[in-house]
Amino acid sequence: MTNAHGHATRALTGDPAASLGLMAGWRRRALTFGAVFTILAIVLVVLAEVMEHDKFLHLLTSWLMGAMLCWGFSLGGLALLMVQYCSGGKWGLLIRRPLEAMSRTLWVSALMFLPILIFMKKIYLWARYSNPTDVAQALERGLIDKAQAHALNWKHPMLSPASVWVQIVICFVIWFGYMFLMNRWSLQRDADPQPNVPFWQKRFENISGFGIVVYSLTLTALVIDLVMSTNITWFSTMYGLAYLVAQGYAVLALSVITVVSLSKAEPMKTILRTTEQHDLGKLMFAFVMLNIYLNFSQFLIIWSGNSPEEISWYLDRIRGHWGVIFTFDFIFHWLIPFSLLLSRDIKRNKRRIVMVGMWMVFARCWDMFLLIEPNFSPRNLHFSIGILEYIAVPGAMISFWVVAYIGQLGKRPLVQTNDPHLAEILEAEHAHA
Repeated sequence: MTNAHGHATRALTGDPAASLGLMAGWRRRALTFGAVFTILAIVLVVLAEVMEHDKFLHLLTSWLMGAMLCWGFSLGGLALLMVQYCSGGKWGLLIRRPLEAMSRTLWVSALMFLPILIFMKKIYLWARYSNPTDVAQALERGLIDKAQAHALNWKHPMLSPASVWVQIVICFVIWFGYMFLMNRWSLQRDADPQPNVPFWQKRFENISGFGIVVYSLTLTALVIDLVMSTNITWFSTMYGLAYLVAQGYAVLALSVITVVSLSKAEPMKTILRTTEQHDLGKLMFAFVMLNIYLNFSQFLIIWSGNSPEEISWYLDRIRGHWGVIFTFDFIFHWLIPFSLLLSRDIKRNKRRIVMVGMWMVFARCWDMFLLIEPNFSPRNLHFSIGILEYIAVPGAMISFWVVAYIGQLGKRPLVQTNDPHLAEILEAEHAHA
């Protein structure tokens, strides 16, 4: 077959949905991992006598880590979907269904946040001392220092139990609204017998452009409320943006793992050309570089300023055994994927690029551990049952999130038949050589 330009084209054959055999195998593996991690977590909880305060705190903070990672994939999928509609490109046709499937797991993330909000007094100083009177009494008893008391009073309008509940509810309502519209319109465009390409393109661009701005603001609010505020005295103007890019870093890695793994069967086997796989690899490389740039910029600004209110956050992460974790974070999160993705061959090899994507997801989990745990163990890292919970609890949560993600991925065809880029992506590889 040839198209209007005389280029040879391929044809889609068979069921446009994902292979049921592949999906069933992934679901079984995810459920197995989820069961193993759940059993491990239960054993660790029993051994740690979880109802003791500090042991219960380990359980909650490890749950916070898992919830933030799963939420990052859900909301990050929605955000990258909007970015793709604004930027265009054939690569977006490949990962659009996986991104939509990620966004539809947002309800799972919302449920995961409930234990954090219910037991917030165990984790956050601003929840434990929620008014000026409580802060003054805690200062008199020596439970907090003057810097913490000042931060609690100054940040009270944003960081109080009622305020955080309201902020999170508002954020999720907005995200659910965007998720509903983006997914609904996607199906409507596919069902349109005579699609008006400019109409649909403009419709998606308009909602996505404004949505990216809304996403940036709401994401920043939530990560300040639930992660940054675990150290009440610390602040950074770049924290929200750095977290946003890190979210895209992990989401893109998972998207590439998904589409390349799906290419073992139709229809992804036909539409995933080496050209677009290479483009996705270059986009992964761009996120790695941007991630390095933002995190190093934050470090350089704070370190050069040498402000006691800001530098302590880094000191807690480079002293004692934490320095080893911090060093490995740099190696895992940036140095290794940066070095690997320099290779053209790796980006064009399916097995290798999947391995790089898996490494990037692992590195994101490592980085999340470094963001949270030093705020509760600032002086040193002690290997204990509590630390093992940071493997078992998030591992179980991510595994069950993956089950939900796979379920959503199988509900829609993998190919958007009314997408204007479909004809181009079905051209033979040499057509754009």
